[in-house]
Amino acid sequence: MTDSLVVGLTFVVYLLFVLWIGVLAYQRTRNSADYFLGGRSLPPFVAALSAGASDMSGWLLIGLPGYAYAAGMEAIWIAIGLCTGVALNWAFVARRLRNLSAALDNALTIPAYLQRRFEDPTPWLRSVAAIFTLLFFLFYVSAAFIGGGKLFNTVFGFPYEMAVIIGAVAVVSYTLFGGFLAVSWTDVLQGLLMSLALALVPIMVFSDLGSVSAVQQTLAANNPELLNPLTNTNGEAIGAIALLSLLGWGLGYFGQPHILARFKAIRSADEIPQAGLIALGWTLLVFVCALAVGLSGAAYLDPALSDSEQVFMRLVDTLFHPVIAGILLAAILAAIMSTADSQLLVCSSALAEDLYQHLHGRAATEQQSLAWGRRAVLALSIVATLVALDADSKVLDAVAYAWGGLGAAFGPTMILSLYWSRMTRQGALAGIIVGGVTVIVWKQLSGGWFDLYELVPGFALSFSAILLVSLVGPAPTKTSRERIKTYC
Repeated sequence: MTDSLVVGLTFVVYLLFVLWIGVLAYQRTRNSADYFLGGRSLPPFVAALSAGASDMSGWLLIGLPGYAYAAGMEAIWIAIGLCTGVALNWAFVARRLRNLSAALDNALTIPAYLQRRFEDPTPWLRSVAAIFTLLFFLFYVSAAFIGGGKLFNTVFGFPYEMAVIIGAVAVVSYTLFGGFLAVSWTDVLQGLLMSLALALVPIMVFSDLGSVSAVQQTLAANNPELLNPLTNTNGEAIGAIALLSLLGWGLGYFGQPHILARFKAIRSADEIPQAGLIALGWTLLVFVCALAVGLSGAAYLDPALSDSEQVFMRLVDTLFHPVIAGILLAAILAAIMSTADSQLLVCSSALAEDLYQHLHGRAATEQQSLAWGRRAVLALSIVATLVALDADSKVLDAVAYAWGGLGAAFGPTMILSLYWSRMTRQGALAGIIVGGVTVIVWKQLSGGWFDLYELVPGFALSFSAILLVSLVGPAPTKTSRERIKTYC
């Protein structure tokens, strides 16, 4: 039996297992609350690992190790920014959002939460929020499919376009039927598999080269700047713009609907501190390991890779028996699936729960919401697959754009909606539009401060727009102001 066949059989077994989970979840999915939010029944361990796994996506095993492979210790600043964002999000957003969204007539989606939080009698706040969700998530899901394409292309030699389609079909199959429960429980499995794979690969490199110090010596001999977090690979000091851009990734956490959904779905607000500690511990572990994969790959692989984002796959293929390699490479598929499924679910809920009423002039029934949600998963998957078919695409670039857009559009809005009773619906609408549009425009510009990661100015301008518009406009109703005091 050839090595590629062994690896392929491992993939098939893994896919059949997650499809089985999807079937079990399908049997427990009775209404839209079950499909989109799992009936708010997630225990803390599941909520924590599901939030982490849905957050990290294929970029954790492809993009971040690839960046560390190419840039060295400079990549640590992204990890620091993101770990800070995880901690702050669980500490300051999770409990309040869990309580307030449940009190607001069981708001299932972020657009629905915003409409009810600000008592908006028009469909505009909810619809605009849904449109920006769909826009940026298309790029996010496409990034996952790009990662799947690179995986199947590298491992099996499939043409890139065919590989993208195979990965997309795998994700859609169980998301379509199982909904949030299937997504969350498979995320736990996939999160554990991702962390195991990231830990084993550098350990094997260290063992093969003799020690961690041997890796450091090899890197120093190749390019000592790879070990310096304050310089780039050319020995130039990292400037303020670059440092702010890398650390600024952490701002994105406050506006990611697929992560915020885990806060709303946790079984009890009292379990959030426990879940937060689990999530932060897991995040620290996988970031350290992902950086170690990239750095150890830079020391171990010769000749150098033309595509740095293949470093994890090349190391696995070089170091492990085909059976083990198949399991570890399935971790990449796990990472891709754990994020793409969550994002597709958010997009489907935005269409079925938020835009349906605006387009049809009436609320959807439970049966219509479920049916439209599943149709939306299928339609959005097709569009995201078409976007991902460019073989020159980079996972990290696509993730950065989508992450920045969602973080700037929704981050300031979510934070202030949970803490500032004077915030108005006009302010919320202004924040979403200003944040989202700033990211779109800033991305097209370059030179000087325009090289700053678009999330940072988008977040700042969105925050400012909310404050300004809320203060100059009419005050919110007494009921709206009292909700913050009562439930937060």
